[in-house]
Amino acid sequence: MSNADLSEFYGRIARIEKARALGYGFEAEGTLGRSYYRKPRKRSRSIVAPVIFSLMCVIGMKGALHHQIGDAIYDARVERLMQGDGFERLGGYLMQADPATLFVSKKLSTL
Repeated sequence: MSNADLSEFYGRIARIEKARALGYGFEAEGTLGRSYYRKPRKRSRSIVAPVIFSLMCVIGMKGALHHQIGDAIYDARVERLMQGDGFERLGGYLMQADPATLFVSKKLSTL
């Protein structure tokens, strides 16, 4: 036997031992072997979908509120918030009627 044949043989033995250690050994037909019980790897989750969903919910709520109380009252309340201190001013800035809010309000009025 040549040296190349011997290294190929030992390489194959190493692959077989590694597979058996992972549970890929002999499994009888119709039984649940060790490979069945291996837990799948956890995959990382993306944060994009939850952020987009949250933004859609906020815009929907703003649009519903704008539709419910009307344009003039909504703008008056936002102006009152903008004249406040700290977080009230931030709330007023966030609650301003943007194009998406007006679009949702207009679509709700057609329903």
